[in-house]
Amino acid sequence: MIEIENLHKSFNSREVLRGVALQVKKGEILAVIGGSGAGKSVLLKHIAALMWPDRGSILVDGISVPGLRGKMLETYRHRLGFLFQGGALFDSMTVYENVSFPLREKTRMKEKEIRSRVYEMLGHVGMRDEGDKFPAELSGGMKKRAALARSLITSPEIMLFDEPTTGLDPIIVNNVFQYIRSTHAHLGFTGVIVTHEIPKIFSIVQRVALLIDGTIVAAGTPDEIQTSDNPVLRHFLSGGVDGGSTGKQ
Repeated sequence: MIEIENLHKSFNSREVLRGVALQVKKGEILAVIGGSGAGKSVLLKHIAALMWPDRGSILVDGISVPGLRGKMLETYRHRLGFLFQGGALFDSMTVYENVSFPLREKTRMKEKEIRSRVYEMLGHVGMRDEGDKFPAELSGGMKKRAALARSLITSPEIMLFDEPTTGLDPIIVNNVFQYIRSTHAHLGFTGVIVTHEIPKIFSIVQRVALLIDGTIVAAGTPDEIQTSDNPVLRHFLSGGVDGGSTGKQ
């Protein structure tokens, strides 16, 4: 569904992506792992059409994403859900208002339909009784779950997750991953998840790609990744590779 070839991106003459090549099959979740500064979030933003590459191609269902403009770009973005690292909830809105916001912006659903859809989604992430609360009243894990519900409310074909468990304790990390797994089973989206959570992430994804210093150095199923004899991969999994040694963002 997503095909990336020879993707390059530089900022102030610093190369962040150096010829990334990656494929994501329809209906699977792919994890992109790597150290801080390896280019993971930059790659995700290119798929989301929030950044344009210096060169290279991104095809989604055969359509060139960097070539999209105007209505075609808007239509493409409507196919996406994006869970930002910080959640990006609106502080002045309740959980219900946050989650319903995309439906009001992107659809013509009636209020009764919106209410039903929102509470169904809140139920999927274990927050059906929290709709009247404001973000300031939520724990870190609850904020992540509310943001996950908002990103999924339009039933996106493609879900992009940027470090969905950053700053959470291990129990909440497990809970968030469980919610991602259950909503994927329910909705069947194609997903790309950027994360540092190894090996926990291996239990909810179908494939894994290791991004080191702006290039994909290994890719495969979780079993293939964990049993690979690739020395760079083995070194990374043992905690020996930062993936951002050159200081790239």
